[in-house]
Amino acid sequence: MLKTIALENILCLDIETVPQYKSYEEVPEDVRPLWKRKADNLKKEDTEDHISIYDRAGIYAEFGKIICISTGFLNHTSDGREFRMKSFYGHDEKELLEDFAQLLRKLKPNMLLCGHNGKEFDFPYLSRRMIINGIELPQQLDNSMKKPWEVPHLDTMELWKFGDYKNYTPLNLLANVLGIPSPKDDIDGSQVGNVYWNENNLDRIVTYCRKDVITVMQILLRFKGQELLDEYEVKLGN
Repeated sequence: MLKTIALENILCLDIETVPQYKSYEEVPEDVRPLWKRKADNLKKEDTEDHISIYDRAGIYAEFGKIICISTGFLNHTSDGREFRMKSFYGHDEKELLEDFAQLLRKLKPNMLLCGHNGKEFDFPYLSRRMIINGIELPQQLDNSMKKPWEVPHLDTMELWKFGDYKNYTPLNLLANVLGIPSPKDDIDGSQVGNVYWNENNLDRIVTYCRKDVITVMQILLRFKGQELLDEYEVKLGN
């Protein structure tokens, strides 16, 4: 499939999410029974309960929120190639989602979105949070009435499966086997909530998110048999 797709027509992205509240004690009374019902199906051990596992709430769009979206695309210039990146981040989720939606609406019609496990997580999470925030879905995220091959999404994890639907390969594992530097050299997804709510270090999360996006493009380059990006080829925007 990738043989027919130019990498210049792919927008790589990754999102970082956290629980909507710092702790269960701050969750509104009307939401608590809804989270408890969800949490009852998530418990892995008898000692766990809906309070102790509230840090997992960020995984679910109904109980979490997006704090960072990072994007990147490959561009060829007279001096060579560059991977141009832009991140949307902050405490106001609606504002960053609106800014991201504006970016999507400016993309070329044939531009594809690509993430690692994006079809199962990033793309539906973005869509749900936009609906919750009253934002009209850009056409790249609106899959209603579309046939599977009409949906403009790529997923590096799905590409790696080669039809093996029972296989789950994390981004850092795939990067390792392909000889790509790990994006998890500082924090991983399970630590984002703590870094956000307890360390108040959003910049650290943005850096982590950008590394994931770069890794997604590196994987695509490997799939295409092309040279990996050098550090000087990565151009950070606002």
